[in-house]
Amino acid sequence: MSASAAAPVRVSVIVPAWNDRINLTNLLPSLVRLEGLHEVIVVDAAGDSHTEGIVRHANAIYLRAPAPNRGAQMNLGAARATGDALVFHHADTILTQAHVAAITTALRDAHVVGGAFYRKFDGRHPRLLWLETFARYLTRLGGTFFGDQSVFVRREVFAALSGFAPIPLMEDMEFSRRLRRSGAVAVLDPPLESSSRRHLRRGAWRTSLQNGLFILLYRCGCSPHRLHRWYYRERRAGQRPTLYPTASPNELPETPLAPQPIEELSRS
Repeated sequence: MSASAAAPVRVSVIVPAWNDRINLTNLLPSLVRLEGLHEVIVVDAAGDSHTEGIVRHANAIYLRAPAPNRGAQMNLGAARATGDALVFHHADTILTQAHVAAITTALRDAHVVGGAFYRKFDGRHPRLLWLETFARYLTRLGGTFFGDQSVFVRREVFAALSGFAPIPLMEDMEFSRRLRRSGAVAVLDPPLESSSRRHLRRGAWRTSLQNGLFILLYRCGCSPHRLHRWYYRERRAGQRPTLYPTASPNELPETPLAPQPIEELSRS
C-alpha cells in the first residue's frame, strides 16, 4: 500500500441510518470520544430533524441520503470521508476502544487491505453458542463479511473497488467477495455483539437456515430486489423502505468511486 506501515492510521467511521434515532442516541456519545477516530459520519435516509439534531449534538458529521439504500448511503459517506481507513458500522452495534485499536494495529501491516470483526450474541444462551462457534469457523476459513461485522477497508482500496454496489440487499456480501480478492484481510477480536432476540424468538436453526438460503439464492443469481421483498415480507409495510432502481445482482461499478452530490450539515 502507499501509506507507510509506521504512519498513524486515521479512522473514519461511516454509519448508514434509517429511523435509527434510538440507536444513534445510544451509539454516538461514546463513539465520537474514542481515541484514534478521525471522524464519525452518519448518512441518514430518513431525513428527519430529530436524527439530524442527535448527530450534530454529538459533534458528528451529518449527511442526508436521497433514498434508503444501505450500499448507496455507505458510498456517500465514503465520498465525504478523509480518513485513511473506512469503517462501515451499523447503528445498533457498539464499537469500543478495543475495536478501534485492533483496526489500527491490523492496518500497520501494509499487506492488509481491510477486514472485519468476529461476532458474538449479546445473550449467552446455550442454543446460540454452537452458532457463534460455527460462524467464527466459517469466517476464519474465508467466509462472507456481513454488515454487522463492521467491515473496514483502506480508503484507496475502497476507491479501487468502486465501493458498494447500490443493490437493496446483499451489498455486504457482494463487497466482501471483491475485498477478499483484492489482498490480505484481517478478521479481528474482540467480537462485536449482535442481538440474539431474533434467533431466540424464531429459533436459531430456522433463522440460520433462512439466512443460508438467501445467500445461496443470491449466489445462484436471484435478483437482490426479489430477495429484499421476500426477506422483509413478514415486516409491516409501513416499516419497509421504498425501493429505488438499483443495479442488478451481477452489475458492478466499472469506474473508481467518485465524489457524489451530498447534502452536509456542518458540525455544531
